[in-house]
Amino acid sequence: MTFTDSKQRFSSRVADYVRYRPRYPHEALTLLKKECGLSPKHVIADIGSGTGFLSELFLQNGNRVYGVEPNKEMREAGEEYLASYDSFVSIEAAAEATTLEDASIDFVTAGQAFHWFDAAATAREFRRILKLDGWVVVMWNDREMNSAFATAYEDVLVKFGTDYKRVRESYPEMAAMEKFFAGGSVERRSVPNAQVLDWDGLVGRLRSSSYAPQEGHPNYAPMMAALERLFRASQVDGRVKMEYATHMYYGRLPKR
Repeated sequence: MTFTDSKQRFSSRVADYVRYRPRYPHEALTLLKKECGLSPKHVIADIGSGTGFLSELFLQNGNRVYGVEPNKEMREAGEEYLASYDSFVSIEAAAEATTLEDASIDFVTAGQAFHWFDAAATAREFRRILKLDGWVVVMWNDREMNSAFATAYEDVLVKFGTDYKRVRESYPEMAAMEKFFAGGSVERRSVPNAQVLDWDGLVGRLRSSSYAPQEGHPNYAPMMAALERLFRASQVDGRVKMEYATHMYYGRLPKR
């Protein structure tokens, strides 16, 4: 499934994305150290680096990180967010043509952006830039459906989202990842993650999504009214908890 606007979908949502999207748990880093031998000496290419949340995880580990991002607004937000890290290099490029040198990268990573990539072209590019026996790590935060609040929030998205179902269906499952890594190897793990959000946080979290209608759209006002009803019914001490599983796929592509 492809989206012709994939490189521009978040241009008008950057502020909410930076403030209200979940970060990645440090348990993910622990798992990569154990399973892939990740160490601070490894060079990372974070593809579709956006506002820098996944890059930050590796920067905190002491890695040099090349953040590859085609969207101007998201890339500039990431540069600002990660300005204190000398080992971060921002690159204006896309997954399918990163501009990085051949065999220069130890770990290629992709966070929430992976489902926007052209899979075949991206796999070829990853093989080109990876060192021999380099790793590919794909991870994203997926909302859990284990509470009445989570189920009702999902209903709001289905009812009012502009193309929510189509975006949801584009998230890769194991079969899609096995196809991407075909001829190589891939493993899957999940680690828990969560956000505790007040009303402003819940609004911002929803508005950060590419499928959420924006002000002026006919669905915007009824969506916000439904969200407010949900918040009032679900909040405890003015907050709600949004739970996630951080899904991780890590493996090696077939040799060049």
